[in-house]
Amino acid sequence: MSSPSYRRVRVPPGVPPWWFPDNTVLCNFAAVQRVDLLEKILDSRGRWTEAVALEARRSARHLPAMTTVFTGGWLGDPVEISHAADVRRVETVRRAVFGGSRSRPLQHLGEAQTCHVIERWDEFHGSRWITDDRDAFRYAVRRGIAALQTMDLVRIGVRRGLLSSADGYRLLTDMVGTGRYLHRLPAAPEDLLS
Repeated sequence: MSSPSYRRVRVPPGVPPWWFPDNTVLCNFAAVQRVDLLEKILDSRGRWTEAVALEARRSARHLPAMTTVFTGGWLGDPVEISHAADVRRVETVRRAVFGGSRSRPLQHLGEAQTCHVIERWDEFHGSRWITDDRDAFRYAVRRGIAALQTMDLVRIGVRRGLLSSADGYRLLTDMVGTGRYLHRLPAAPEDLLS
C-alpha cells in the first residue's frame, strides 16, 4: 500500500491510532516465545513498514517464533514508501538522524520509514511507535511522536488482564536473559501496575 506525500487520507474521529512496533520489539517477544501476547496487546492496531517487515524476516532466521508474525497477518501488509519525495525524506532522516551509511542502505531504514509515515502521512498521524532503541526513542519523543517501549506494552497487557504483574515481570527479565536489550525494566512486579 503506497501513500504518496501529495495525497493525504484523513482518519475519522474516534478511530484508534495505529501502533508500529519496530524489529527490536518483535524480537523481544519472539525471543521468549510470546509473539501471541504481543498480538493481543496490539489488539488489531499493529502496523509496520516494509523495512521493518524485511528486518523481521531476517530475524526469523535466528528467532523461529517470529514466523508467526508473517503467518498471522496481524500487522497487515507492510506500509510501502514509493513516492520519490517520501523516499528522499526517509533517506535524509536515515543518514542524518540515525547515522545510516551509504554502504549499508538498510541500516536504520525501518526507524526512518516509521518516523516518516507517523509524522507526515495523515492516515497514521497520532500513531504510536514502539521501540527499545534508545536513540530512536529519544528522536521520536523530540519530534512529538508518541513512543512506547516493550515494558510499556507489558504494562498494558497487565492492565488488560492478559497476564499478571508477576508474569509480566518474569517475561521482561526472561527477555533480558535471552540477550535482548530493553531500554527500561521494572524494579519489581508491582511497577507494572502503575
